[in-house]
Amino acid sequence: MSRRIFRRVAATLTAALVLTTAACGAEARDASHETITRGDESFTRQFRHEFADVDGVRMHYVTGGRGAPLVLLHGWPQTWYAWHRVMPALAEHFTVYALDLPGLGDSTGAPPTYDKATLARYVHGLVGGRLGLRDVRIAGHDLGAAVAFRYAAQFPQDVTKLAYLDLPLPGPALDATAYRNLSWHIAFHSQKTVPEAVVGDDVREYLSLFYPQVAYAGTAFGGPGAPPPFDEAEIGEYARTYSRPEVLHGGFELYRTLGQDAAANTEAKPITTPTLLMTAEGLLEPQKATLAPRVADLARAVEVPKAGHWLAEENPGFVTAELVGFLKP
Repeated sequence: MSRRIFRRVAATLTAALVLTTAACGAEARDASHETITRGDESFTRQFRHEFADVDGVRMHYVTGGRGAPLVLLHGWPQTWYAWHRVMPALAEHFTVYALDLPGLGDSTGAPPTYDKATLARYVHGLVGGRLGLRDVRIAGHDLGAAVAFRYAAQFPQDVTKLAYLDLPLPGPALDATAYRNLSWHIAFHSQKTVPEAVVGDDVREYLSLFYPQVAYAGTAFGGPGAPPPFDEAEIGEYARTYSRPEVLHGGFELYRTLGQDAAANTEAKPITTPTLLMTAEGLLEPQKATLAPRVADLARAVEVPKAGHWLAEENPGFVTAELVGFLKP
């Protein structure tokens, strides 16, 4: 073998080794999505992590169970893991698909905008496109509820029932200005670049301080005796993803696009999908007032007792019973 050929072979083998090493490194990095579930035998018996590419976004979701398809959408500052306390019981009745919204959690790549109509199209690209699912049930919490609402508005033929959890609906009752005035955190998160600069490297500390603010203990109904909504492992899992600058930015973009959401919901006709509304204790009537004008069939509306904003964590038994009772075939 000539020296020239030898050098070419050596260079080829070296390049292949570099690519293989890089691929292994990428796989190792990608495995971070299993951090919270690794070693959890009860989880692996029922659920598995999956990925699918939708229009330039690699979407992460967790699936398991049997029965009619049920899509679960999280809000801020959470991921698919927001549903982990209710997923095992739900999986006894449904095939569960708990998604990380585009650009959030372990979904990688950013959508062109974070308005909820666009995010709903990505969700449909996964659910109705890649997975080929029709007649789905869909449940959304917080800003994930706004995405679920837009899913029902844009793809009514593919949705059987909607569960809408604890979010005033942006729309005619609440334009962008009124929405920002609802809470300090909405006004703060809606500012351009400021939240990223302030939160910066202190994501875990910020989340740790934020979660109790809207928990049952932080309401007039709860008080200091109520338990905290999340343990350290749960906070650590959310901080793991939101510590990535692109995910932190995407989370704040959910708030910066509320004006677009309000305009879209105002212009569109009311949805016809049978809908369940669940709210924190004491917030049923004000939230119902924003949702009812945009829902032709508000079939059931309930408060979750002894729960603040984090319904599925603070009273998982009640939430599970309501979801199963309403969404089952």
